[in-house]
Amino acid sequence: MQHVLIIHEVEAYPAWKNIFDQAADIRKRAGEISYQLLRYDNNANNIVHFSEWSSLDNAKRFFESPALIEIRRKAGVKAPTFIYLEEIERGIL
Repeated sequence: MQHVLIIHEVEAYPAWKNIFDQAADIRKRAGEISYQLLRYDNNANNIVHFSEWSSLDNAKRFFESPALIEIRRKAGVKAPTFIYLEEIERGIL
């Protein structure tokens, strides 16, 4: 499995979430399979987006595209950090 972990602060979570939801179709077409959204326990505007992708190349191409950079700007994203990950093990305890 291929995953992307994005950590970023947003200006206002409700505004960001609206744009995030509107982009669901383009994320799916780009290769995003599933996602989880988490937030810091002490700040609702610090968001962690963890997602599974069809390939890391697809994810990088999507997240580095000029169109998505503009979407992030409109959504009020501040200095995102992208971490591209390959799963090596999964377990349930």
